[in-house]
Amino acid sequence: MPRKKQLPKPKIPWQDRAQRAQTNRDATLALLNPPLPDLPTPRPKNVFSTLRSKLSSEEIQITEMLPEDLLSRMAAGELSAHAKPLGPLHGLPISVKEHIGMAGLTLSSGYVAWYSDHKIAPEDARVLQILWRARAVFHARTTEPQTLMHLETDSNLYGVTTNPYNTDVSAGGSSGGEGALVGSRRSFLGVGTDIGDSIRNPAANNGVYGFKPTAFRIPTDGWSSTALGADSITTVIGPLSTSLAGIKLFMKTIIDTKPWLMEPELIPLPWNSSMRILPHGRLKIGIFCHDNVVMPHPPITNALRAVVTKLKLVPSLSVVDWKPHLHDEAWVIISSLYFTDGGTEDLDVLAASGEPLRPLTKRIMKANLCVKKLSMQELCYWQEEREMYRKEYAKVWNDTAASRNNETGESEDIVDVILCLVGPGVAPLHNTAKYWGYTSQWNLLDYPALVFPVCKVDPKVDRIEKSYRPMNDTDKDNWELYDPETFAGLPISLQLVGRRFEDEKVLAVLDCIKEAIGLPFMDFP
Repeated sequence: MPRKKQLPKPKIPWQDRAQRAQTNRDATLALLNPPLPDLPTPRPKNVFSTLRSKLSSEEIQITEMLPEDLLSRMAAGELSAHAKPLGPLHGLPISVKEHIGMAGLTLSSGYVAWYSDHKIAPEDARVLQILWRARAVFHARTTEPQTLMHLETDSNLYGVTTNPYNTDVSAGGSSGGEGALVGSRRSFLGVGTDIGDSIRNPAANNGVYGFKPTAFRIPTDGWSSTALGADSITTVIGPLSTSLAGIKLFMKTIIDTKPWLMEPELIPLPWNSSMRILPHGRLKIGIFCHDNVVMPHPPITNALRAVVTKLKLVPSLSVVDWKPHLHDEAWVIISSLYFTDGGTEDLDVLAASGEPLRPLTKRIMKANLCVKKLSMQELCYWQEEREMYRKEYAKVWNDTAASRNNETGESEDIVDVILCLVGPGVAPLHNTAKYWGYTSQWNLLDYPALVFPVCKVDPKVDRIEKSYRPMNDTDKDNWELYDPETFAGLPISLQLVGRRFEDEKVLAVLDCIKEAIGLPFMDFP
């Protein structure tokens, strides 16, 4: 039997390296002019009133403006030193997830060992180069969890990132720093990444828009993670924003530069800015209520029901039930392909500093029975399973057609998009988010998916259903997380999903739905 590899002991304690990261963060904050104001102690759980109390009325107006409105004001010569905009994003403050490279800055990816002089970005990531040339302003880098594989932003470098609506609950992950910053209206547009939930979960938890595009549309050169180059499940870069227009602006700005000319793996597919759903254009929407694995909490079910009720009143829209196809098997496939080396590289990086595993790292890497080192034959088997499942799901979608054209054989009156959950609950208490199936499903299929805010938890309406009997242990664990009073006032979001490369259509459909039924149903934040 081969001997277990012995890794060298860390040269310095992990705590010292983490302290160095925090000291550097504090030093950069100290350079701000005017300086950051002092915050009250103890701080309230909901931080919005505190944040507003530290700003002037003009500053509040600017920071809570939608990105498209801010750009319009600056293009008109207001709020800008330039009479004319110098680019499509002229002066727009944009925040960036830390593992997306910025020249001369670290690329820790949530690992203490990687906060070092050996993990410095030699240049800006390609997506940032494009945004910079569009004259965006990068004003913040944001936190991410250990291993980048949590529905929580929790690391030994910076601790736990909290939710601005309630600091007792999760900001989400792995782009949780982006979710919290955009959600608190301290960034207009954020750049995140997504391999299972990492844009959409933070967007949902913080009441903002988040978009996972189809893979190979947005450039990814210049980021940092373990298993770089592996494409069993493709990670994508995408936006979080306070508005749907902000999402569109990001996608159009990037794709209009034809990034495939510099990054050949990208699909040479121009952005279709003309995609619109006409006011009386027919739409067929599949309603996906639950996946037969984990039942959503009452606020999610009630929000979906409220949206569907309003959709049924729109003459040009039709809604049909969406029947989930083997979503439990989908999780087995994708979780078998997340760590095809059995997590060896991740665990080695963690061991290199001696840092302890965070709770959700243990869950995804140690408690997940699907994490195994795969042989070449086993890797090929699971990739073939992935492709077979994609074919099966394509058939499920095609079978929603009401008829076929006799001349062309094409399906007619087929479902345009799926309206579904983002997760089985709103933002949960810290380190309790364990079920990814409502979002990782679409990563496995490589379908574009858009998250949007709907309303907020109302304890009087979203009461516990005491008669419910869980379907399995995972469902039981999730069901027991819900408490109406704990989650009162938290954002409730839903998700719109389309077929591969129908990114523009998904955004256009949400535009149509927002206009038709008045989403969101209340103000955010």
